Amino acid sequence: MKKLPILVAAILLTACGDKKNEQQGPPPPTPVTAVKVTKGNATYYEEFPATVTALREVEIQPQVSGNVTGIFFQDGQHVSKGQKLYTIDAQQYRATYDQAVANLNVQKANLNRAQKDATRYNTLAEQDAVAKQLVDNANATLEAAKMQVEAAQANIRQVSTNLKYTTIYAPMEGTIGISQVRLGSAVAPGPTPMNTISEDNPIAADVQADASYIARFATLQSKSGVVRDSTLMLQLPDGNLYKYPGTVRIIDRAVDPQTGTLRVRVAFPNPGKTLKVGLNANIRVKNSTGEPQLLIPYKAVTEQMSEYFVFVVGDSSKVTQKKVTLGARINGNVVVKDGLTEGQTIVTGGTQKIKDGGKVSIRSEE
Repeated sequence: MKKLPILVAAILLTACGDKKNEQQGPPPPTPVTAVKVTKGNATYYEEFPATVTALREVEIQPQVSGNVTGIFFQDGQHVSKGQKLYTIDAQQYRATYDQAVANLNVQKANLNRAQKDATRYNTLAEQDAVAKQLVDNANATLEAAKMQVEAAQANIRQVSTNLKYTTIYAPMEGTIGISQVRLGSAVAPGPTPMNTISEDNPIAADVQADASYIARFATLQSKSGVVRDSTLMLQLPDGNLYKYPGTVRIIDRAVDPQTGTLRVRVAFPNPGKTLKVGLNANIRVKNSTGEPQLLIPYKAVTEQMSEYFVFVVGDSSKVTQKKVTLGARINGNVVVKDGLTEGQTIVTGGTQKIKDGGKVSIRSEE
């Protein structure tokens, strides 16, 4: 009988707890920020590291040995095709040439004498007035003399070529670099160039593009002769854009198996010679479908196991988690390829506090 007050107290306490729970009711809606899904301009830029390079470049190599006796340009100046650049001491090559000419004259004299002897002996042979052996010897001497003349002429061609190489001319028009040799320097054929000439207008920038971009660059190359707009722009090291747009000039023949990239060469006008070979920059490639696409703030997207989701606000302010397929990011927005329709409302702030099926109250963003 003494336990009855305790039992009554427990029943009363339980009843009070149930009444308290009934008074609390469902949890209040979670405050979030949201926006409507709209279509917008899906133009964006992709950037590729680039190195400025010459479309054409020629190294000036000595073809003969000797000392430099003349330099006929200023370092860094514009040179014309055929302009004289260097001279190499020609004395020994001129002397060799003179000697070869003298030898040719001797061989021609020998040929003339052999021709006369052969003619005379063949005339006597027709009269049966000379031994056949003498005729054969005369004819053999004539053939040998002819070959000696041919050998002397070949030698002249060789030594005259060497003499010609003592004067070096510009093989193309362009800008010449700083000379690697001075007056009196000894030079010889080898791997070290005396100088380099590069074409500076137009000039190019090389990029290493992922193989997935081959089709994109191939399309741009096919339009290079027709369209020149801001699709391809060069971003300079100071962040400014170069004022002239580029065109795809060359796509390399094969993908590098080590890196999986393909070299693409983009040409730019360079009338002011402001772009220099070796400059590091970025190529900006504009991408646009030409049609409006669904755009949402990227902050509305949550990622789970490499899949992307957004919370869509539906009837009765309940949210539903939707899987979406994303496209390119454009500043703070992202293109939605699949999973949403225009006009839907999605949560942009407070996603970490809500779950599928929960209720929300939409507040304006600060």
